[in-house]
Amino acid sequence: MLKNCTLCPRNCGINRNINKGFCGATSDIKVARAALHFMEEPCISGKAGSGTIFFSGCNMKCCYCQNYEISHNNFGKVITEENLANIMLNLEEQGANNINLVTGVMFVPHIIKAIDKIKHKLHIPVVYNTSGYENVSTIKMLNGYVDIYLTDIKYFDDEIAIKYSKADKYFENCILAVEEMINQTGRPVFYDGKCFDDEDALLKSGTIIRHLTIPGARKDSIKILNYLAEKFDKNDYILSIMSQFTPHYKCNEYKEINRKITSFEYNSVVDEAIRLGLDNTYIQDVSSAKEEYTPPFDLEGI
Repeated sequence: MLKNCTLCPRNCGINRNINKGFCGATSDIKVARAALHFMEEPCISGKAGSGTIFFSGCNMKCCYCQNYEISHNNFGKVITEENLANIMLNLEEQGANNINLVTGVMFVPHIIKAIDKIKHKLHIPVVYNTSGYENVSTIKMLNGYVDIYLTDIKYFDDEIAIKYSKADKYFENCILAVEEMINQTGRPVFYDGKCFDDEDALLKSGTIIRHLTIPGARKDSIKILNYLAEKFDKNDYILSIMSQFTPHYKCNEYKEINRKITSFEYNSVVDEAIRLGLDNTYIQDVSSAKEEYTPPFDLEGI
């Protein structure tokens, strides 16, 4: 599969045994950090933390990426599938609520092989944490391996997706992938029969759709919410509307987004979600736009 890589919508066709793809990945797994993480949605992090594995590289090139050290600069350490499997077990032993695979599309074949090695030992959910720029065929490969999909829907309009993330036909591919994710997981299921409104509810299976509000793009955000309301039953997924946009990396090249989101912009998106009756929604406080959401990429746990 890596000799003619088509794992993501870029369909590079690169032989990753010889060259790097657009994502920066070769045929080797590369990881920058593996540790308990407490900055995800409450039903993912809980009190014990999410066992988060940050993969190096990315199939998007977001100019505002808070993880640019690993997504753009490809910082990380090469590991084997056996190493990856052991890292998952180590995180479980540390008490992680789940195994959280961040930006792993480039390494889906490796991830599947790693999980196969330890399926009989791993007793916590596997989370596939993605930018949303996915091929349906790749998501189908993960059926039976992933319990929770934690996916972005970043953009509705292609012009914005190309401008800020170099992602052609982003929404077209993303929404098809989300549909497959929901088909696989079914409606969200929480441990101990709890529901979304319970403060300490931990997710056992299901799909979470994240949307980061971007300065100057509130109308695009509202288009996404309206599409979701029309396309899916509101109980088939959990929505997370985020206000944590902080100017990072190359934002100074785009004057209109070289700032934090305003209360008016964010609240107008939240108000639309309320109007549409999207009840199962996490809403961040506007003050959440802080540097602390970026973990230290220091090869911890590798």
